[in-house]
Amino acid sequence: MSGKQLTALVIIFLYMVLTVVVGLVSSKMKQKKAAKKQSNEDFLMAGKSLGPIILACTLFAANTGGASTTGIATNVGTQGLSASWYVIAAGIGFVLVSFIAPFFRRAQASTVPQIINMRYGKPAHIVTAFTSIAALFMATGSQIIATSTIINTVTGMDFETTAVVVTAVVIAYTMVGGFASVAAANMMHVGFITIGMTIAMIFMVNSDTVGGFSNLMATAKTMTDAEGQNMDLLSMTKVGLPAILGYVAMYCTTFPTGQEIVQTYCSAKDGKSAKVGSVIAGLLSAAYAIVPALIGLMAFTFIDGFAADKALHKNALAAATMEFAPAIIAGIVLSSVVAATISSASGNMIGTATLFTNDVFRPYMNKGEKNDTKEIWISRAVMVLAGCVGLAVALSGSNIISIMMSAFALRSAGPFAAFICGLFYKKVTKNAGFLSIVFGTAVAAIWIYALKTPFGLNAAIPASLVAFIVIFLVSAVEGKKGVAPAPELVLEDN
Repeated sequence: MSGKQLTALVIIFLYMVLTVVVGLVSSKMKQKKAAKKQSNEDFLMAGKSLGPIILACTLFAANTGGASTTGIATNVGTQGLSASWYVIAAGIGFVLVSFIAPFFRRAQASTVPQIINMRYGKPAHIVTAFTSIAALFMATGSQIIATSTIINTVTGMDFETTAVVVTAVVIAYTMVGGFASVAAANMMHVGFITIGMTIAMIFMVNSDTVGGFSNLMATAKTMTDAEGQNMDLLSMTKVGLPAILGYVAMYCTTFPTGQEIVQTYCSAKDGKSAKVGSVIAGLLSAAYAIVPALIGLMAFTFIDGFAADKALHKNALAAATMEFAPAIIAGIVLSSVVAATISSASGNMIGTATLFTNDVFRPYMNKGEKNDTKEIWISRAVMVLAGCVGLAVALSGSNIISIMMSAFALRSAGPFAAFICGLFYKKVTKNAGFLSIVFGTAVAAIWIYALKTPFGLNAAIPASLVAFIVIFLVSAVEGKKGVAPAPELVLEDN
């Protein structure tokens, strides 16, 4: 192991320790301030106390994981700078979803399936709960992949061993601190991953090898692949309009239905904080998107043989950082990315635990009785399970962004139409909501796994269209037959 690798590894280790310490101290302080026994809601939702800045940072951190960092950098090889649309679209999604964000806080719920249950009943509740849990298993796996590939690149440790160690660390960190711990640590992560990575990118661009922005752009423009074809690395449209529209649609459907995001909105101290925090997160995401793309561009342009050898493409961000950044800066950047991916994995695990305890254990296994002590231990057990399943996903060797997009589409396409109509369409019926969830989810699965995502169009678009058609059609037919609309949601005033 070289001196640079050792320095980076030490910094990564120290940063991870600092993350755990900050998170645990914050969690203990919040418990002490409350001066009462910690409830499961406090453990999983920070006592619904997040202001707009912390909420914005938590939203940004929850969405800035492996796919938004290492995934973008690596995809520059096939999509050019247009790979950054994956995160730009997330920024657009946060801004658009801000208009309905206050409804999450006002819905007096902790999960998406709970909101679905309030309007459509038990069958819709069960389907939404299990699809959401399955999606979070997949999302946890993608973060483990990202974290493990960074450490693998830095140390040379084999990927499988690294993935096991990472999973164990994430499980321990999440189980001990809960959501308050994750939210506090996210403030630190956001600063390092935005400011730190931007500063590092500037250092890397101005290294002797790269020679500045103008040389980077000029060289990238001439890059060819193994077959001698121009790679078009500077293109902002190479990913294609269907993919760009699909990204935006995916985020607009997944943010209102994704537990790790909805849980953050529900943890706001009030509706205004949820809205303002969402807008801030959107602006931050859109501005940040180009940074990992430029780092990936350097890897494909200036690392000898990188563009031609697909075996090297596993983590372009880590490869470029280790190649062009000074040792200390490389360590800080990679540690912040590792911390961000761990934080995203933790958020996914907490989301899974919240879903299971609120939507499976309490209503169906504990006969509707709330028992905080028991639920906290159940939550921790589910976190362990989520980590283990995520590890299995990570070891499958799939592409990070592909995993995330499949997870997002499967969990969101069906519930999105039911959720929106549940809020704003008074004539919607219970059967209409349930059938829209079933048909939307089925179309998404067929689009991804049977049709292999034709035209490059994200499954969220066709699946959501089908779900909306079903919900309006069934509601209209049942309305004519005299079927009463589903009971309306009761929202808090604030």
